Amino acid sequence: MSGFVMFISQIFNGLKIGSVYALVALGYTMVYGIIRLLNFAHGDFIMIGAYTLMLSIPALAVMGLPAWTAVIPATLVCALVGVLVERLAYKPVREKGNSMTALITAIAMSLLLENGSQAIFGADYKTVPTIVSIPTLTIGQLKIDGATIVSIVLGVIIGLMRLSKHPLLKFLGAAHVEFYRNIPLIVQLLLIYLIITELLPDSMEAVNFGSWGLLSKAGLQFAVPASNSTACTWSFVAAGLAFFLTRPLFLKIYTGLISTVFSLSTALVVGGAAWLCFGIFGGWSKPELQGFAIEGGASLSPEFLALWIGLTFFTSSSIAEIIRAGVLAVPKGQWHAAEALGMTRLEAISYVIFPQALKLAIPPLASQYMNLTKNSSLAVVVGYPDLVSIGNSTINLNGQALEVIVIIMSVYLFLNLVISVVMNSINRIVIRGSR
Repeated sequence: MSGFVMFISQIFNGLKIGSVYALVALGYTMVYGIIRLLNFAHGDFIMIGAYTLMLSIPALAVMGLPAWTAVIPATLVCALVGVLVERLAYKPVREKGNSMTALITAIAMSLLLENGSQAIFGADYKTVPTIVSIPTLTIGQLKIDGATIVSIVLGVIIGLMRLSKHPLLKFLGAAHVEFYRNIPLIVQLLLIYLIITELLPDSMEAVNFGSWGLLSKAGLQFAVPASNSTACTWSFVAAGLAFFLTRPLFLKIYTGLISTVFSLSTALVVGGAAWLCFGIFGGWSKPELQGFAIEGGASLSPEFLALWIGLTFFTSSSIAEIIRAGVLAVPKGQWHAAEALGMTRLEAISYVIFPQALKLAIPPLASQYMNLTKNSSLAVVVGYPDLVSIGNSTINLNGQALEVIVIIMSVYLFLNLVISVVMNSINRIVIRGSR
């Protein structure tokens, strides 16, 4: 038995190391494909971000901000260093066309960053404070470190590039889609619900995300502004105003589709910022363990989490295939025409490819959104009090089964008719705009 446990543990260790190697290889491939240079300082940029993270956590803690916000300045500093190195060191050398000089420059930049960091911070071993505590998964005698699980998941998620020409990446993309499409949704919901209720700790030993969140068998509890209802209302108002005010500005620069995407992105940022401002200036309601229960903040029940995660992954796999099919259906001559006009790949996708793919993708997307609405009725299998569950309780109380079923059918019919009207309107707009 111990030999079998050791064998399984080594498999997971191999997957973890392989995921890291895959990410490194993918990074080198992307970097070489963009800047035509094997950047040996690639890991050193991440080192700069790690030092920034280490220094930012104590400073942000003094300001009363959670530790995970240190990821933002670390990311910005890491990106800034990368841009500066590219502009000041790599670009002048690369333009001369001497590959050997570019190679020496990359090695020199790596040595400069490493030795410069040692001169500033010293050569002693340093650790970054833990931001998120990931529990160890224990199955009998088998123990799998949480970091191992996360590294495997990240390695798979980042490699989900279905349209890539790389056979491994295509295989990973296909595996993701085929897994979720070919396993019945009801089975996935039951599996996710059992994972949440069986593997997660009790409320007394909940996974702690600082003072901002708790994850346990009771679900996910997270901090919200003290006046959360008011914050949500004004956040929606701010997001709506941002959308309608910025869209005319974006329309002067981009097409209707691109301007809408940018306006929605701006609305999300403004709405999120407004919600955070209510919490910063008005105070937070944070989840706290009081006795055997968790009080404060807002909560997502295990049933809702299972339903949310299951429907998200199941539907995303179908939507990914619909979008991929729409892109592949656009004739290759359109790509060549965009290149002949001097468009970049991003411009070609934004102005030529995606508008044509959207015409093909919207009808099946409408059907998929309807299926999503109807699949929500499967919440009854995990005990979530949705419309069907409430209807069943009503039938048991009054015995009027026919009337209740008719009401349920009418609600779902109304929701799907609304989805149909909205998607048909969008389809007409897209067709009209592409003429």
